[in-house]
Amino acid sequence: MALDLDFDLPLPPFTVSAALTVGAETVALVGPSGAGKTTVLRAVAGLARPGRGRIALDGQPWFDAGTGVSLAPEERSVGLVFQDYALFPHLSVRKNVAFGARSDPARVDELLERLQISHLAREKPTTLSGGERQRVALARALARRPRVLLLDEPLSALDAHTRAEIKVQLRELLDDLALPAIFISHDFRDAVALAHRAAVIVGGKIRQVGPVESLASRPTDAFVAALTGNNVLRSIATPNGAGSTLTLEDGQQLRVPARAGGPVGLVIAPGDVRVLADPPAGERPANALRGMVTGLTRLGSRVEARVGSVDVECRAEEPASAALAAGGEAWVQLPAEAITVVPLDGVGAVER
Repeated sequence: MALDLDFDLPLPPFTVSAALTVGAETVALVGPSGAGKTTVLRAVAGLARPGRGRIALDGQPWFDAGTGVSLAPEERSVGLVFQDYALFPHLSVRKNVAFGARSDPARVDELLERLQISHLAREKPTTLSGGERQRVALARALARRPRVLLLDEPLSALDAHTRAEIKVQLRELLDDLALPAIFISHDFRDAVALAHRAAVIVGGKIRQVGPVESLASRPTDAFVAALTGNNVLRSIATPNGAGSTLTLEDGQQLRVPARAGGPVGLVIAPGDVRVLADPPAGERPANALRGMVTGLTRLGSRVEARVGSVDVECRAEEPASAALAAGGEAWVQLPAEAITVVPLDGVGAVER
């Protein structure tokens, strides 16, 4: 089973363009507010009409600008969970789910049990917690036995504790359903928790698509790198015989094996940055940087801090973590093999 998207939908101030194939998997559409994420879902669901292109499930067109095919929302086998859940406040949980099931009461009981909300069947949505309302919305979307599932910011309205719990339950449900599923989020951590693949979208354009791990470890540009939680340091690259020298905005320099020239982004994950236990004496270590420690947080076994312009993550039991003191100075090392060099703001040249 595969959902194929290839369309353009004019939406001031830009055109939303989506070219994506979703198999029996969950794909996260990740990007900032106003990037065009919800527009993609609306086009798939039949709530927005593209100006060009095609949307098809297993080769059967739901929309085809060339032939004039444009199925109404009720003619598309889609289950849609809205960001605010859009439950009917005057109906009980059972009747909300039954609205999706139509004339299939056995389906209602099955979903109430599956999503562990049978005990809430007589309750009204206004009496439910955020996590409970989300499960009701999911049950209603699944009641019509959809072949495609769409979720609009499914975790955004939840508190931190409920969010962590729902992530586990939702991932298990999505894996079990094995449907083409698209969920949208502005938080890449949701993609890591729920999706098999992710597509980063900004300004209506999909920048990069791939397994969630590859987007974080092999970003193709500075925007994707920052969105996936990496450090992105502006620098000027100067080619040399063994690669390039990167000069940061504060004048400190690092060497990398990639050959690059001009303005570029230096990308490294916070967990790959090494904190040096002591200030270097004598010969300075390769790719070592000095900076003031800010934003220091010690939480259980994890330590997070910012040293100069570099975000750092390490474990509290590492001896070097003691070198991090808020307002003090510390040294960090950026291993050359952990650094990726990417184009910055569309300029700069990088040889891969």
